[in-house]
This record gives sequence, C-alpha cells and structure tokens, in this order.
Amino acid sequence: MRAVPYPIPAWRVTMDGQDLTARFAPRLDSLTLTECRGDEADQLDIQIRDNDGRMALPRRGVTLQVSLGWEDRSLFNKGTFVVDDVEHSGPPDVITIRARSADLTGAVRSRKERSWHDTTLGAILGTIANEHSLKVAIAAGMASVPVPHLDQANESDINLLTRLGKRFDAVATVKAGTLIFSPIGSGTTPSGAELPATQITRESGDQHRYTVADREKYSGVRAYWGDRNAARRKAVLVGTAENEKKLQATYATEQEARQHADAEFKRLERGTATMNYTLALGRADISPEQTLTLSGFKNEIDGTGWLVAKATHSIDPNSGFTTALELEHSPT
Repeated sequence: MRAVPYPIPAWRVTMDGQDLTARFAPRLDSLTLTECRGDEADQLDIQIRDNDGRMALPRRGVTLQVSLGWEDRSLFNKGTFVVDDVEHSGPPDVITIRARSADLTGAVRSRKERSWHDTTLGAILGTIANEHSLKVAIAAGMASVPVPHLDQANESDINLLTRLGKRFDAVATVKAGTLIFSPIGSGTTPSGAELPATQITRESGDQHRYTVADREKYSGVRAYWGDRNAARRKAVLVGTAENEKKLQATYATEQEARQHADAEFKRLERGTATMNYTLALGRADISPEQTLTLSGFKNEIDGTGWLVAKATHSIDPNSGFTTALELEHSPT
C-alpha cells in the first residue's frame, strides 16, 4: 500500500516588501501568530537562530507581511504587522521579533480630549476613520444608533473604539485599512457577507478542554443611570431578577444603561461554556468571529454552536503547523 505523504507546512514572510522566507527558513525556531477578536491587537512572534552572527537585527517600525498554510495549497494572507520589539539573547544566540497589527499602531494610539453631542454611532466611527484615512465598515442598523453624549477624555482612538465595542457588544477594530464595527457572533462581515461556518471533528485535534459554568449563570443584568430630573438613581434590567448581576457604574441616560446591560448579558451567555481546542494540522483559514460546529465529543459539546474568540497559529520544526482555538458558546 502506498503511503500517504504527510502535509508540509508552508509560510511566507516579507519585510518592507522584500521576501525573507528563504533566508529565515533554515534558522526558524518558531513562528506564532495570535489573532484576536478586536480588544487586543493581533501579534506576530518570530524566533530565528543567529549562532553564526550573520543575521541583522530588524529596525523597529519596519513592516512584515505574513502568509500561512501548507505546501501544494494556496497560502492565506494573514495581514500586515509593524515590528515594535526586537530581542537578541544567548547563547545559543537567538533573535526574537515581535510585531503587532499595522493598523493598531501609531496615531490611532495617541490620546485626545474631545466630546460628541446629539450624534450617532456611525458619525463617531466615521470621524475616527476619516482622521486616520481608513475605510469604515459598520454593520447594518448600528450606524444610526443615537449617541446623545460621549466624552473622550485623555483617551486614544483605539481605546475609545474598544469602549464602544464593549458598550454595544461588538467587534471594534481596524484591519486591512478598514475600521470594523460589527456585533459579536453575528456570523457576517460588517458589509453583510456571511462568514464561512466550519465543522471540525475530534480526530482533527490533539488536545481539548471543555468548561461549563452553569452554577455561575446569571439570569439578568441590572444597570443604573442618574435621572437628573428626579434627582435619584434608577435602574434597568435585561433578563430576569432571579440571579441578576449588577453593574457598578452609573450611566448618564437610561438608554446608555440599557446598552451596557444588554452587552454584558450577551457576554455572560457566551461565557457559560468555553472550549480550548488544538488542531493537529493548522488551519490558517480559521480566524476570530467564525462559527464552528464540533463532532465526536460529548453531546453537550456537539449539540451547541461555537464562536472563535482567539486563534493562535504556530509553526516550528518540531511540531509542524498547529492552530490553538479559544471558543465560546454561541447562544444563537
């Protein structure tokens, strides 16, 4: 019987447009790409051997572009990153390069002081995008959401985006030159295109860890707001009061309080069950916000939908190409 050849990992790294793959390949100790949903920057870590001292240290601020996959197949472009940390250690001498999403560095992290009044979520996001020469992609129905007042006090634009994302339970990030704002778990891109769903069997993985926390399951979330006319604090409740969680902050309006309560309730629902799963054969096509179905586990695991919260793709000479997934229960 003819043996089936084992797939061979493939990758490509360019630095400011120059292809360095052939130079890095014989020296590579590890390449790790961590893709996050939006509240953190995607991060690329490359470790290469420099035992002969012939490798130059890359400058901070240079741009890396990385693609991952398998030989004899198309590689997946995983984006552009800016080098912000370089380390040389030894012996044996090793160079460690750390880079973060190119769109989440520079001016977008500069702090600002300003306020918005009687506006919409779309107008705020559009202003930020325009200031950084970005395209803007906001999910249908979110752009018109009214925002009576919003302060940006000594806060960067990226921190403000993160705060708005938590307020509306949305992916709020910048990728490929586009400011993206879309509900978590919607299963679609901000333009409305459907994200591909993926099915994975137990045979695809090396390790898994499933956790369910029904004992901590909240029935609702209560948030408070200050009613200036009545000169007292009032509350809104999303869900039921049987086992409610109370938010500590006091919000300016009833609408804002309800938005925060609704977003927190959705986060709690997703967190009732989590799954960590390492794929023996890496899947560069899987990224955060994709929905997954699993099979070959317990009924509780197979019988629910899963949402990718984080994907970590790793290539090294010993273990090959693997993908570690952090999954959340998808209530919808």
